[in-house]
Amino acid sequence: MKRILILLALIVAGWNDAHAAPPVTNSASTNRILMIDSSSMPLTFGKATLTIGILQRTNGVYSGNYKFKVFPYFLKNENGWMAIVVSDESLAEFNRGKVVTIIGTATTNGKGGKIRRVNVVVTPTNINSGKLKIRFMAGDREMLFEPIYHFAEKATTVTLAKAAEIKP
Repeated sequence: MKRILILLALIVAGWNDAHAAPPVTNSASTNRILMIDSSSMPLTFGKATLTIGILQRTNGVYSGNYKFKVFPYFLKNENGWMAIVVSDESLAEFNRGKVVTIIGTATTNGKGGKIRRVNVVVTPTNINSGKLKIRFMAGDREMLFEPIYHFAEKATTVTLAKAAEIKP
């Protein structure tokens, strides 16, 4: 009886391996960076704009600089550091075209360094790009930005930056 149970366990393990989803290639490539377009939303008598710099992934976290500008309320402007947690599993899901919800933080520069929670819904259009819904609280108001994102290779970005520096 003990041998039959061991044999069944081995068969089940082999069955699960044979029917597992194929691994996603480049899902956590260290050469891919995340680029997010600038996005804005209307406010009463104004407009808020969120600009996020190039985000690089290290240990499951995409991080980089951000700027938040509020026109005409310039005293509400801020900049700082954004960190979005993207596990290998989440990255593989949206590489397969699945909508994924992830979280992160935005920490303002300067004294006080206010930290706010950031909720992000990723809706891919293909393996390299898609749309984001970025939500966070600014005071008593929920801010919602819907920028486009895309992945790029680090070498591509360096080449584009050097080309932009060349002046005729």
